[in-house]
Amino acid sequence: MKKFLFYAHPKRLHRSIEAQVPHKALRDLVNSLRFKDYLPSDSPIFVPARDVRYSLKRRPGKVMYRRRHSGAVIGGDWDLSRREITTNDKFESCRMRYFDGAEWPETPIYKRLLQEIAEGKAPDECRSAADLDARYAALDKVFEETRARGRLLCKSEMPDQFRREHGGILLHIARDGTCLRSGGGVHRFAIARLLDLQEMPAQVGVIHPDAIRDGHVARLRKSSFYPG
Repeated sequence: MKKFLFYAHPKRLHRSIEAQVPHKALRDLVNSLRFKDYLPSDSPIFVPARDVRYSLKRRPGKVMYRRRHSGAVIGGDWDLSRREITTNDKFESCRMRYFDGAEWPETPIYKRLLQEIAEGKAPDECRSAADLDARYAALDKVFEETRARGRLLCKSEMPDQFRREHGGILLHIARDGTCLRSGGGVHRFAIARLLDLQEMPAQVGVIHPDAIRDGHVARLRKSSFYPG
């Protein structure tokens, strides 16, 4: 009942629907009966940042798995469609900022988002240069606190926590336990990689059933650094 009231609160209802919480709850119920070691939707998994070397590759005519698919157990060969992670403008901008001493307006991501704002868009919910400055000032704080702490905070440790690790770094679990990036939490992932964190929390995405069968999911749900 407490969980129902939490998500039914007017301030959270829209977000609950947007995050497909009712659908995920039903999916969790069904999958918990099908699989002994099932990991519920939006749950955290823990992996060394350097071990995440691949992203899920878009397949022509196929659905690209996102946060709404968290906790879905899907067989087949979707997890074999992968490519090595290369730097993008967000990762490169973080490297420029934190290792080269660049100011954010000098970075490619800032310039791109500022151009999108000029075109009437609202990237990352930013509608002005002031919004961008505030967003990246907050990211600077995350970086400095993470470097001092030696780990990223779980979403459950943050004041804006919504549901488990929802909103964190999104990782899908392939049949062999390989974690595949697929949108979501790019800046957090960049910070974890740049700092070479021994463990980082991530929101579980789609799970291959073989990963459950072979114990990879049970392994990824355990942490040496984070509160259980």
